[in-house]
Amino acid sequence: MKKLCKAVLSAALFATMFGCSSASPSSSASTGAKSIKFAIIKQLDHASLDEIAQAVTDELDALAIKNGAEIDYGSVYSGQNDQTTLKQICDQAVADGANVIIPIATLAAQVAVNSAEDSQTPVVYAAVSDPETAGLTGMKNVTGTSDALNTQQIIDMMLAENPNTKKVGLLYSKSEANSAKPIKEAKEYLDAKGISYTEATANTNDEVIAAAASLVSAGVDAVFTPTDNVIMSAELAIAETFADAKIPHYTGADSFVRNGAFATCGVNYTDLGTKTADLAYQAFMEGYDKLDDYYLMDGGIVTVNSDTAKKLGADTSVFAKFGTVTEVATTKE
Repeated sequence: MKKLCKAVLSAALFATMFGCSSASPSSSASTGAKSIKFAIIKQLDHASLDEIAQAVTDELDALAIKNGAEIDYGSVYSGQNDQTTLKQICDQAVADGANVIIPIATLAAQVAVNSAEDSQTPVVYAAVSDPETAGLTGMKNVTGTSDALNTQQIIDMMLAENPNTKKVGLLYSKSEANSAKPIKEAKEYLDAKGISYTEATANTNDEVIAAAASLVSAGVDAVFTPTDNVIMSAELAIAETFADAKIPHYTGADSFVRNGAFATCGVNYTDLGTKTADLAYQAFMEGYDKLDDYYLMDGGIVTVNSDTAKKLGADTSVFAKFGTVTEVATTKE
């Protein structure tokens, strides 16, 4: 894999991010045990990645107690969706002697793998939708969890709720590797069904808001967004726009729905984070010999926002055939 340019870590940033690296372990069930040091690095801050990070730390705490292990994960760092910042954090994790790096989301995983290439520090990533396209397979020190979407199923949900859907909006960021494959799949499936679509892309919150408004103006009947971190960061800002226009927003993760999107069918991110932590612990204790390139998490969980459904006047009973239906209300997180 092509190496990223090595960034210079400023003294101020070093002190801010890693000044507490010598703190006592986060979980110490046995003070005589060998300390296992994990570095947990989110691509950016938003509900999905926060939920995964919380599940990872909760499971590491549980593993420490269960196994009498001394586990140190310090702080959970965020790269703020900036490749240079992620590189600085990952390089420092390697320099600090992390036993396992746990990057959350695709860009964070790609950067962590590059940082760990020379040292062969184990990398166990979380929530990479397409590990093969992202170049995260075939390496002896890399494994992780995938939240790959069943794109066709989400569009089938869309058509079940409104069989008269004629035009679909595709809202995503071209900078998100997670979005490329499901958007391609969506286009192919919509083409096969003779349904037109309009694309709107964005890379910042302001651009997402503008893109959402453009889809409303285009008169789309529904909007689809995959597990796109850029769009997720702005979901609270656009959910009301779509709901007021009576346009259901179908998305790739339940975190979108908790922030006001209409519905999704996908993985449970708490389960995904728990699985990732288990793999990270296993990678350290047993090595990678028994681990697969990556682990695809089971989907089949339909999450519907009851507040948004009410605004849309939507019949959500049609979703029962797609999986276990869970209703949530909008939260400002």
